Amino acid sequence: MKRRDFLKYTVPAAAASTVISGIPIRSLGMETPFIRALMGMSTDTDHVLVLVQMNGGNDGLNMVIPIDTYSSYQAARSNVAIPQNKILSLNGTTGLHPAMTGIQNLYYDGKAAIVQSVGYPQPDFSHFRATDIWMSASDSNQYVNSGWAGRYLDVEYPGYPNNYPNNIMPDPLGIQIGSVTSLTFQGPAVSTGLSISDPVNFYNLINGIQDTAPATPAGFELTYIRNVARQTQQYANIIKAAALKVTQQAVYPTNNSLADQLKIVARLVKGGLKTRVYMVSIGGFDTHSVQVNQADTTIGAHANLLKQVSDAIKAFMDDLKFLGVQRRVYGMTFSEFGRRIKSNSSLGTDHGAAAPVILFGEYVTGGVLGSNPTIPANANVNDNVPMQYDFRSIYSSILEKWFCVDNTTLQTVMLKNFQSLPIVKSNSCNTAIPDLTENLLIKNYPNPFVSSTQITFKTAGGHTSIMIIDTLGRVIKTLIDQEYNGEGQYTVTFNADRLATGVYYARLQNGTIQQVRAMLKVK
Repeated sequence: MKRRDFLKYTVPAAAASTVISGIPIRSLGMETPFIRALMGMSTDTDHVLVLVQMNGGNDGLNMVIPIDTYSSYQAARSNVAIPQNKILSLNGTTGLHPAMTGIQNLYYDGKAAIVQSVGYPQPDFSHFRATDIWMSASDSNQYVNSGWAGRYLDVEYPGYPNNYPNNIMPDPLGIQIGSVTSLTFQGPAVSTGLSISDPVNFYNLINGIQDTAPATPAGFELTYIRNVARQTQQYANIIKAAALKVTQQAVYPTNNSLADQLKIVARLVKGGLKTRVYMVSIGGFDTHSVQVNQADTTIGAHANLLKQVSDAIKAFMDDLKFLGVQRRVYGMTFSEFGRRIKSNSSLGTDHGAAAPVILFGEYVTGGVLGSNPTIPANANVNDNVPMQYDFRSIYSSILEKWFCVDNTTLQTVMLKNFQSLPIVKSNSCNTAIPDLTENLLIKNYPNPFVSSTQITFKTAGGHTSIMIIDTLGRVIKTLIDQEYNGEGQYTVTFNADRLATGVYYARLQNGTIQQVRAMLKVK
């Protein structure tokens, strides 16, 4: 890489950081089409998206617990399973970890929802690569140097950072709190946001404590770095002005780093920033061992983390209502992957595939989207939760229904077409949410089978696909991927004579609806 290119892509994230009033603020250096779409300057909206990252790979099965198949769940992870009488019920068939009373209350109020088994084809179990996939919205075998939110912001605010801030967009496009800037905000050419890496020192900024910027090298690189520094200083003043407009907030839990970050987000939203996307994070979810207390599985490291997430989001929602800006904000949680179905002998769980996502906000379509994961009767250490929803469908649906992104822009930002999910209330952008009451089915016969089986499915018409997924979450074959002129029932043969014996999943997707069918191949 040439020196100039190295500085272009790395200085904003590292060497060009500017310490302003005790806050290391780093300019997000690489633009991504997805971020450009998320920010939406050309779209007349005051909507805000808050991304809550749960670093480390959250154990989704102990966060959102299948009540209707509890016996299989308990058998697969007897040393970490939550007792059935301790589960916080949501709808009678699905429940939450007992530490998540805040999310349960939001769910009952219609301000939180669950999307089951969120993942992507051919999942990667490396923390670093899996995180990049989630942040870039790429295929697992595709390497993209831009983030999904960055690409969106680049489309909405063309030409950034030249001539920004301006009268049309005087505020940072995106803000990340509590961490260095991530790939999520990376645009195609330059970064589209700022990072406030220390929430505590945020208050130094608004109290007027000033620090000088570090010395920088000379030449062309110096000109670039100083331009970034001047822009960052302007944004620091804008952030300070917005924060000073808010003198009172609701109560947040103490000793909760996520709550500290969300409190800042609420303050800046109320202060009038036009910033479209905020990102906050909490770590510690890589629970390979001692995930629970051996004597009481409802407490322990994972329970503490889930409580922090739940309490922080509930306090944030209460604060938004207190401040009168609750209708502006939509939020979602995500983690780079879930954990395996079967627990390990160290009171923990290992890297897995799909996991649930929590949505929160006034405009969330409440309920549980999708069915509880299928858990094999005799789960082994390689069994994974099969994907029901592609995580990019969630991003795409938020862009479409919350940020009012048109279909042409959506295709550019998301790199390809993804299904539209009913996760945002229909009056948000005056778009209708599809009716999901149709009884679409997929089944196979015989089951168990030896070498092949007939898969029968019903489609309502339109785009329909059937993918075969193994227990590692990999798509091993796509049987159907086509448009149908109308509703009907069809049959396709799954030939598995060259595949090993074991459990396979047939996933039907038809528009906004999908179902997963477990199939067993035997000798």
